[in-house]
This record gives sequence, C-alpha cells and structure tokens, in this order.
Amino acid sequence: MNRQVGILIDRLGAITHVIVGDAHQIFIPDLTRMRAGSNRFRGLRLIHTHLRRENINQDDLTDLTLLRLDTVVAIHVAPNGEPLDAEFAYLDPQAPEGRPPWKVETRRSIFDWTDDFIEFIADIEKQFARRDRVVKIAGMEGVVLVGVGTGRKSEAISSINELQRLADTAGLQVLSTQLQMRRKIDAKLVVGKGKLQQILIEAMQLDADALVFDQELSPSQLRNIATATNLKVIDRSQLILDIFAKRATTKEGKLQVEIAQLRYRKPRLKIMPTAMSRLTGGIGGRGPGETKLEINKRRADERLHRLEQDLEKQKKVRHEQRKRRKRNRVQQVSLVGYTNAGKSTLLNTITKSDVVAEDQLFATLDPTSRRFRFPQDREIILTDTVGFIRNLPQELMQAFESTFEETAMADLIVHVVDAGDLELDIHIREVEQTLERLRADQIPRLMVFNKIDTVDEERRTECVTQYDALVCSAVTKDNLRTVVDEMYRRLFQIRRTPED
Repeated sequence: MNRQVGILIDRLGAITHVIVGDAHQIFIPDLTRMRAGSNRFRGLRLIHTHLRRENINQDDLTDLTLLRLDTVVAIHVAPNGEPLDAEFAYLDPQAPEGRPPWKVETRRSIFDWTDDFIEFIADIEKQFARRDRVVKIAGMEGVVLVGVGTGRKSEAISSINELQRLADTAGLQVLSTQLQMRRKIDAKLVVGKGKLQQILIEAMQLDADALVFDQELSPSQLRNIATATNLKVIDRSQLILDIFAKRATTKEGKLQVEIAQLRYRKPRLKIMPTAMSRLTGGIGGRGPGETKLEINKRRADERLHRLEQDLEKQKKVRHEQRKRRKRNRVQQVSLVGYTNAGKSTLLNTITKSDVVAEDQLFATLDPTSRRFRFPQDREIILTDTVGFIRNLPQELMQAFESTFEETAMADLIVHVVDAGDLELDIHIREVEQTLERLRADQIPRLMVFNKIDTVDEERRTECVTQYDALVCSAVTKDNLRTVVDEMYRRLFQIRRTPED
C-alpha cells in the first residue's frame, strides 16, 4: 500500500482504532475526552509504522503530549513489509527544567520486546504524582494561569499577578503560573504549540482542572486550546464575569451580569459545541446567565432581548431618581477608583453606613448611594461605584451602562487610590482611561489617597506633592475631616479667579 498504518490500543489490550495514513504520516481521529479518575494519561498507546526508517518526529511528539497518549511507538518497516527495529516515546517525569518533557528509546527488534507495559506506565504515572509541587485543596478547582506579554515584561508580570488575585477572588486554587514573552500573540493558540505542550505537561503533573488565560480569547482560540488540551479553558473576561455573577445581589445587578454573560457567550456558542461543554460547572459556569450552555443562538437572542427590556425599565427608574435629585438640587458625589482601593470603607466611615467592604477584588458590585449632611447643613448623595480594573470586558461596560451613568452624571468625582499600591501609577492611568471611556473625564475631580496608615511619612508626602492629592485613612479616620471639607468647598464654594 505504501501507506503508514497505525493502531490505538487501550490498557486492556483492545484495539480502539485502526488508522491508515499516507506515506509520510497518519491522522489521528478526534478522540473522546480523557478517562475519568486521578490518572493523568488518556490510557491509549499509539503504534504505527514508519516506511523510510525515519525517527520519531515532531508530529509524533506533539500527538504524545497534546493527546496525553501513554506512549507513541514507531516501527521501522523494510521495503518488503518486514518489521525491523522500533522507537518509542513517553513523557518523562524526571525531565529537567527547560528540556523537552519526553524521552525516546530504541528497541532493536519488536520480537525481543519483553517489557511489561502496564507496569511501566503505572510507574510513570506514580512518578508524575510524586512530582506534584502543590497539594490540591479538596472542593477547589486547581488552575494554571497563562500570560503572554508583547511589551514590557514588568507590565506582563503585573497583569498576571492581578490575574492571580482575580482567581483567588473567584475561589480557585492557583497551582502554577506560566508567562511567555513574544513579539506577537499566536493567532491560533495564543502561546504557540511548543509552549502549550509545556503548559499541558505542567497541568498534568499538578492535576489541574483548567487553564486561565490573561487575555480575552477569540472563539476560535478558545476552541483550539480546549480541543488541543482537553482541559477547561477560561479567559480573563470570563473570570471577571464569573466574579460579578457571584457578587451581584440586586435585581438590576443580576440583570446586568446575565446580559454581559450572554453577550460574551453568544458568538462562542455556534462554532465550538465541544469546547464550550468543557466550561460547564464550577468557574465559568456560575451566575444567572448559566441556565444552559447548549442554548442555541435563537434562544440566546430571545433571552437577551427580554433581559434588555427588563434592564431598560430599571434604567428608567434610576433616571427618575436622578431627576428628583436634580429638582431638589441635591448634589451627587461618586467614589471611583481601582478595585480594592477602599471606596466602600470610605463610604461607610463618612456616612456611618454598613456597606459590605472586604479586602478582595470587586467586593462591592452593585452601586450604593447614601445621604450625607455636611456640618454646614448642606446635603449630598454619596455613591460607591463598582471598582475599575484593566481590560474590563466590553460586555460588562455595555451591560453596566446605567450603573456607570451614576458616575457620568456626578457633580464631583472622588478618585480613591490605595496609597500602599505598588502599581498605583498604572492603576491611576487605568481609572482615568475608564473615565474617559465613560465620558466623565470633564467632571471636577478630587484625588484622595486612602490607607495612609499602611505607608510611611515619605510615601504620604510623595502622594501629596506628586499628584496634588489629599491623603486619609478610612479605617483610622486620619485626615478624614480634611477630605470632607474639600468636598464641600468644591461643591458649594465659588472659587475666585485671578482677575477677582
């Protein structure tokens, strides 16, 4: 026939597939998901012929890694069809860092092959298990974080560190972090085939449940990676959406999150039925938007239309509330800032409220408004808004339009910054860019550095002089009166011009 022939054999010795290729290679069909249980391999070995006595090639090694095969055996065949020597490759649990994760051995004749394969592969799996560097916590999904940087490495490191905080907030156990610097993102697999092999080996060693990417993946990238790894694949946008789904408590908040989830999933439903099935359950499968992932595009459109109508009613209610405040001449102040800057704690301290405030990203999702009366007997509405973050999903920006209008309609914006934030320059810039997207960058703004009780005097002075800002501590109430007085001055006192 002059064609390569291959078979896939399970651990019971049954042949599951017979494959006929061409003279150079065979094409492995789409295999079912890897078997359940704690074992890390698929439980299939590939045995195939090489007609020109060529060695095991990169295609064989790629199949070994990405398909999680127990082993790949290449039998060299003489021109008359007689089997000669053979090579076999398997994933090596003792491969040193930076070296290929596989090992290739040779057998002079297949007739002298006396190894007990079942014993051999069981030992390999035990060695992988012993190499686990992190003990998985029962009931938590273990994930490997994947980041790709195309600019400065410091920014890529900062971004993936933030992704780790997002994963912690979502209740995931981060088992490993992988960062690759590239000239440009790989259009198909984001990180490229070689790096994806390394990531998959790491995930196998740690028994990870999912890969979490620090970029928003296109539908085709999501499908390609999920198909190549047989792992659940989540991108940054979906992780943030999942956190929002957990934190939404009001009717409007839940509507907004479900709309954002449907907008995110809709373009991904029709082209990736098998990959999307890997997103069910646990992270990426929470919240009101996760009714049925197999929902078709027509039903998704119908559901989205109904939700948008309901949200429009909520927007009208919010609009009427703003009109009443304007008629009553009640000034509105919005607290904005990077997530976890301490806005909710500041609102609680100033207004003596009990809004939920935790040391977590997006602890507050639904906007909260409280009345506050100045000592001068003037009253304002003080609103705590959702925290900003880099690469906030566009679907969320659209769905939370009515919420963000609270910021765009404010008379004064108080930009709250964590004084102890090691990346405050980046986070300040991100907030300013978000305000520009909301068309709120022309509203009078007061910058306040919070949490000064966590920094030294030199840092306090730097914040004041470099940013022309005020400093305070919402916890210890240091300088809080100064902040309140400045808010009053900017809202109600007429500034004198140099001509006056």
